[in-house]
Amino acid sequence: MKRSTERILTTHCGSLPRAPEVLTMLEEALAGRAPDRARFDAAVREGVADVVGRQVAAGVDVVNDGEMSKQSFMGYYLERLGGLTMTEIDATDAEPVRGPSAETKDYPGYAERWGLPPGRAAVQRQAGGGVPRVVAPVATGPVTYTGTSALRRDIDSVLAAARSAGATDVFMTAVPPGGTRFGFGAVSANQYYPTQEELEEAVCEAMRVEYEAIVGAGIVLQLDCNWGALSRLAPYSTEDVRRMIAHGIELMNHATRNIDPDMMRIHLCWGADEAPHHRDLPLEAIVDLMLTARPAGLGVVAANGRHEWEWRVWKYVKVPDGKVIIPGVIDSTTNIIEHPETVAERIRRFADVLGRENIIAGVDCGLDTVAGSAQVVPEIAWAKLASLAEGARLADSALY
Repeated sequence: MKRSTERILTTHCGSLPRAPEVLTMLEEALAGRAPDRARFDAAVREGVADVVGRQVAAGVDVVNDGEMSKQSFMGYYLERLGGLTMTEIDATDAEPVRGPSAETKDYPGYAERWGLPPGRAAVQRQAGGGVPRVVAPVATGPVTYTGTSALRRDIDSVLAAARSAGATDVFMTAVPPGGTRFGFGAVSANQYYPTQEELEEAVCEAMRVEYEAIVGAGIVLQLDCNWGALSRLAPYSTEDVRRMIAHGIELMNHATRNIDPDMMRIHLCWGADEAPHHRDLPLEAIVDLMLTARPAGLGVVAANGRHEWEWRVWKYVKVPDGKVIIPGVIDSTTNIIEHPETVAERIRRFADVLGRENIIAGVDCGLDTVAGSAQVVPEIAWAKLASLAEGARLADSALY
């Protein structure tokens, strides 16, 4: 992973607007109609070439494939792991985050305004007021990695696009193994392994195949850890969240044990949505844990109205040698295009505290986390990335 030794480098979190043809086929697949594989692969290659070229044109230094082939940053793993079955189970057997979110309960008008469902998973009440049911991934057999061909397609597509566009630094996103019991694409129940620990070990070993293949291709691995959002969705205490994050880091460190930390980075997420965020834990409550993770890079939310002030936290945090902090200096939840001077000011704050060579300017979260969600209009997403790059160049004049 390069450092900002000569100028402030720029990057983003992963998801970008999907190509229209790819988006159509992803929607078909979600509806249970599998698209023609050859046509899908060709559309993905073309879409990746386009988004990589547009990133380079916008001035982004560390680029990716925009998560072109993935319907969402988390759900794709269901297509790449064998042994998991989407199964209807009692809601009492699933994690608390799969019921109505704490945030939605606090502000039901927010949910009504945006037409949101009451919770993250489909919740169905049986006739006569029986036990609520949820449809969720369940381990029903040995968990193995089955996504080799899809992963190879993604790696080949982004490397070819990077060569064509002249990009030298590439990253690729993946889910961490630590979601096996607490939220967001997690394995909600275990109907196969004798113990939860054995399930977790199996997930670590399966996902290790993906992690090592990405890094083996010379691509920086980004692990998307939306652990900051746990307190938004369920009535977890700070101690609960810290315990779960610590366990997630333990699993992550185990699954990436063979990988050079300098070839990895984390995106620590509080949720990609435009929402109240009033239940977000502050960064200072978990930053010490996050710095114990093996990846050298740590991306944090730092531009939205709930977290922008948290640049001050770094005044009091001892950052281990070799770590690179990737603060979001662009808000991914609004269609406001940040002024380059605003971006430059945010960058300078972090550079003054952490040192210019220890930061890379980024974006709070993905710009199209669920394919086609278009929370940020596609053409505005690209304008935001251009403003990111322009702001970094303005910051350079004061920092170098």
